[in-house]
Amino acid sequence: MSGQDSHGNSGSKLYLIVWFGLIALTGIEVFLGYKQLPLNVMLAMLMGLSLVKAALIIFYFMHMKFEKTALILTILPAMIIVISLLSIFFPDAQRLIEHSANR
Repeated sequence: MSGQDSHGNSGSKLYLIVWFGLIALTGIEVFLGYKQLPLNVMLAMLMGLSLVKAALIIFYFMHMKFEKTALILTILPAMIIVISLLSIFFPDAQRLIEHSANR
């Protein structure tokens, strides 16, 4: 019985560590929002931190840490769709920005 207790406690401890890590990353993101950094640098940092947070949430809170095959089969098609849609919509958005700037 004590083996189950210690396993449960270490599992709770791991979740708390990940949770505090997510809070710390969110705090860094908020801090970066108040800094006067170049826009491209700030956006790259915020996107990187958001990817780390998303990975932590997926691996630990969605219990996908040990589901490597399922994770790949889930994320790969979604990534292909997102990249395809972005490659379609970004040129159109750029055209719209350039058109409104020329007015």
